[in-house]
Amino acid sequence: MIFYASNGGTRTASPRRAVALAPIPMRGNARNFMSTRKTVSKTLRFEIFKRDSFTCQYCGAHPPAIVLEIDHIIPVACGGGNQMDNLISACLNCNRGKSARSLNSIPQSLQAKAKAIKEREAQIKGYSNIMEAKRIRIESEAKLVEEVFSRFHDGYELTEYSLASVRRFIERLGAPVVIDAMETACTASWVRSNNDFKYFCGICWHLIRDGQEI
Repeated sequence: MIFYASNGGTRTASPRRAVALAPIPMRGNARNFMSTRKTVSKTLRFEIFKRDSFTCQYCGAHPPAIVLEIDHIIPVACGGGNQMDNLISACLNCNRGKSARSLNSIPQSLQAKAKAIKEREAQIKGYSNIMEAKRIRIESEAKLVEEVFSRFHDGYELTEYSLASVRRFIERLGAPVVIDAMETACTASWVRSNNDFKYFCGICWHLIRDGQEI
């Protein structure tokens, strides 16, 4: 084996004196980083993406314009772990730009954001339930108005177009007022039977214009 000396010369090492090179020692932080870093599982990655609405939490970009990655808010090199509160969705540019620096301010606390999303979902569900109950109630009340009409027209039913008008009147005036308006229209002697629904609508619109809405 030939060694090159600093003065440009060479010398041959004795086979009996072969020296084993010692490994370069790693600094404490680097050694701890290598030994403690754990890969974020695919399941956890997907849960983070879902929680963050598949949107980069730094710049707001989302697929397919970008590819999302998982970023540690507190870098692993600084002691950050793989807890959900420390993981955030980030695009490649934001993640690479942040590198191993810890951000002093995050767009929104992940815990607060999760709480806000949960509250929003609960409100949407509550609102949907109320609106569905209202729809069922109005539909049932519209049938009562139709029954009044059918009594005076030998079992004839209202068309879907006419029922749509009835529902609107019920929503604005209330079922008792609308039922009374239908009875008034159907029993008015000066109104032809083929015009009584038109007269009924006129009564309802007159009440609405006079501020009788509930």
